[in-house]
Amino acid sequence: MPTTEPPGNARSRRTRQALLGATRSILEKDGFEALTMQSVADRAGVTRAAIYLHFPSRAHLVAALSDYMAKAAGLSESLAKVWAAPDAPAALEEWARHLARYHVRLLAVDRAVERVRRDDADAAAHRARVRAAKLANCRRLADRLATEDRLPPPWTPATAADMLYALSTSDVVESLVADRHWSQRRLADHLGRLLRASFVSAASP
Repeated sequence: MPTTEPPGNARSRRTRQALLGATRSILEKDGFEALTMQSVADRAGVTRAAIYLHFPSRAHLVAALSDYMAKAAGLSESLAKVWAAPDAPAALEEWARHLARYHVRLLAVDRAVERVRRDDADAAAHRARVRAAKLANCRRLADRLATEDRLPPPWTPATAADMLYALSTSDVVESLVADRHWSQRRLADHLGRLLRASFVSAASP
C-alpha cells in the first residue's frame, strides 16, 4: 500500500528547493556579491528566520547548491553515459558530449563564482568542491585509457588527467559557446575529435 508523505515534510522539502532555486537565480542574475541570507529569503518568498531552519549559514546554503544544481542539470544521468561507454576511446567522446550538454548549463553560476572566489570563502569552497569532482572524473577516464593500453606516450594517467581537466574548464566551454557561438553539437563533435587525437593510441594488433 503506498504511503503518503506527511504534509510537514513535503512543505519543508518544497521550501528547501525554493531556497536553493532562489540562490541559483541570484548568482546567475546578480552575482555572488548579492547573495545574502536575506536576499535568498526575499527571492524565495519566506522569512529570514525560515531560511535558518534549513541552512544555518550562507556557507551551508552554498554547499548544498552543488548537489541541487547537479541534480537539476542531470549530472548523474549524463555521467552514466560516459561510464557505460564500451571502451576508453568511446568514453572520451562521450565525455565531450557530457561537457557540451551539462557544463553549458552552469556557465552563469561559474562566472559568478570566479569573479569573487579569491575574496569570498563560500565561493572558493564551492569552486573547490566542483573542481575536485571534475578532476576525479578526468582521472577515471585517464586510468581507463591506461588500463586498456590506449594511452600514448608521453602521457601518464596523472598528466592526462590534468590536461583533460584543463580542457574541461568553464573558460574553454564559454570561449567556444559564448564568444565563438558554437552550438552544443559542434562543441561535442570537435572536442571529441581533439580528445581522441590527443589521448588515444592506435589499437594493438
